[in-house]
Amino acid sequence: MNDIPDIPKCMSTQHPDNVHIPFFAENAQLGGEDEVREAYYAYSHLGCREQMWDCEGKEVDNFVVKKLLSRYGSYFDEHPLGKDVFLTLRVPNPEVEKAEAKVLLETLESIPRSYDVAHLFSGNTIPPIFQVILPMASSYPAIDNIYQYYRDFVVGQQYKRLGGREKTIADWIGRFYPEKIDVIPLFEDQPSMLNAAGIVGRYMEDKDLAYQRVFLARSDPAMNYGMVGAILLNKVALFRLHILAEETGVPVYPIIGVGSAPFRGNLGPETVDRCTAEYPSVHTFTVQSAFKYDYPQDTVRRAVATLEAREVATPMEIREEEVLPVVGKCTARYMESVTALSDLINRVAAFGPSRRMRKLHIGLFGYSRSMGGVTLPRAIAFTSALYSIGLPPELLGLDALASDDIEFLREVYVNFDADLVDAVRYFDPESEYVPTSLTKMVCDLVDVEPDPEHLECAAEVRLALKEGRTADVRSGILRAANIRHFLG
Repeated sequence: MNDIPDIPKCMSTQHPDNVHIPFFAENAQLGGEDEVREAYYAYSHLGCREQMWDCEGKEVDNFVVKKLLSRYGSYFDEHPLGKDVFLTLRVPNPEVEKAEAKVLLETLESIPRSYDVAHLFSGNTIPPIFQVILPMASSYPAIDNIYQYYRDFVVGQQYKRLGGREKTIADWIGRFYPEKIDVIPLFEDQPSMLNAAGIVGRYMEDKDLAYQRVFLARSDPAMNYGMVGAILLNKVALFRLHILAEETGVPVYPIIGVGSAPFRGNLGPETVDRCTAEYPSVHTFTVQSAFKYDYPQDTVRRAVATLEAREVATPMEIREEEVLPVVGKCTARYMESVTALSDLINRVAAFGPSRRMRKLHIGLFGYSRSMGGVTLPRAIAFTSALYSIGLPPELLGLDALASDDIEFLREVYVNFDADLVDAVRYFDPESEYVPTSLTKMVCDLVDVEPDPEHLECAAEVRLALKEGRTADVRSGILRAANIRHFLG
């Protein structure tokens, strides 16, 4: 771990935004053994070199490494886990997810056991797992606690003596490896994203790190602040992380969590070049379920290869004082719109299909406090619900912007017009739920014909919802999602 590994440029994740069910799945909701098969499929068939393994909201499978190596031994003989391909655990944040707090400890305890399994399998000393992702990171201690707990209590226990005798735990059951792990903070809200470089810089101060990976969310910031806010906050964070790397001399490798919907990042197999141009300094892009399962396999493989082959560049210089006024305007209007639509969004989201057997994580959507008690579904279901009624969430909040704000956005948000075109294809200006001011703004900004089949689906979903035809609501949601190539 002293040398920098060949860090993957795309990371397969378990985000359930897919319309189609992968061929290896036993049922429509992936879980358990399906996710083991999914990891192997991502490595072997799609060319993804990293799989995020989510340890939140489900029974932890502490034997995933054993299952992968025992079932697909010939593949991992040629592509060692931890060297050529990577399994990166996303652990619960004990400061936020109290009911899952001890799952963190179980997960950390499983890392040395996974090492033992891999060592017995291959005889090498490469740790199959040596990185964990901490979601909802908001402080230096939150990140450091995981690093120190692993070092002091997971690995450190091997030096303790049993019953006061000479024999240590290591003498009894063997040494513990790896001796330390990399902790990857995932920043998801505005204060944390704006302070990401400061938090990470403090974390790096007392450690001899060869490099540091940092994860920036894209979906939950869009849920909280609207699409424009999410993009601008990410750009500020990326610029500050670039400065941090220059000042410390420690390479920083950003990860960004993008989905297929423009609202959640607009990374699909057909938009790779555009998305990577938006975030040139990002090293690793997430490849979520719609990307993997809603396009032909050859198309997906080529897109993954393009991601892996790309050159990382420097970020655009962008500063907080330039963007926060625009973020503030968009966020305020976005929140007003979502509050007015919240009952409808929840009703429609209830009919959407579930693609995983458990939630990902509790998220940060703070409307229960800041928007008068409004609660909303998670980002994928939220996005799907709005698209299904002909109101793409990308558009919410735009009607607060003046013409000079739009010109500023076109300077700093590279794909502003292209992303709007992608969203407006599924916009129904005839919908009774669309504010008049928003329709006028969209017509002024974008000249594109809506997809007629999607218009028909959205109209049918709205009518079926009013008439209580629940089966038709469900089928309409799926038909519309199939046209878009993503659920939400």
